[in-house]
Amino acid sequence: MDVKSLVPWSRGRGVKAGAAFNPWLGLQQEIDRLFDDFLPAAAGGAAVAAGWPQLDVIDAGAEVKVTAELPGLDQKDIEITLEDGVLVIKGEKKTESEGPGYRERWQGQFRRSVQLGPDIDPERIAATFQNGVLTLTIAKKPEAERTARRITING
Repeated sequence: MDVKSLVPWSRGRGVKAGAAFNPWLGLQQEIDRLFDDFLPAAAGGAAVAAGWPQLDVIDAGAEVKVTAELPGLDQKDIEITLEDGVLVIKGEKKTESEGPGYRERWQGQFRRSVQLGPDIDPERIAATFQNGVLTLTIAKKPEAERTARRITING
């Protein structure tokens, strides 16, 4: 039994209705088939990985709260850095492989970065990880320390 036949999003190899009448539809189907064969995760895994983990970034006035859902990960699998106002969350989700079969759960390395801006205080960050949810609370600098300046226009 071919494992690809178990995958629900794999495209059929036969000519679909309308392809005989529309040459562009047949071309599109062939291109889709090539991508399915070349990138087997493109139908599901890579699309999920591109935006995984999903983040909530909330500006709560005096602080910024970032929440990321990371099910199936441990605290040791996650690395968080903050440099020049850019928060980076990266890590790797690993699963035990038991041979070929049908798999919908995503695995692999991930990296998400969020531009938080110059108003955040890199010394006052709190991170918690409970039940697969990472919550970061990042305090903002006081108004007096923020570096916004009005520039006059000369005529």
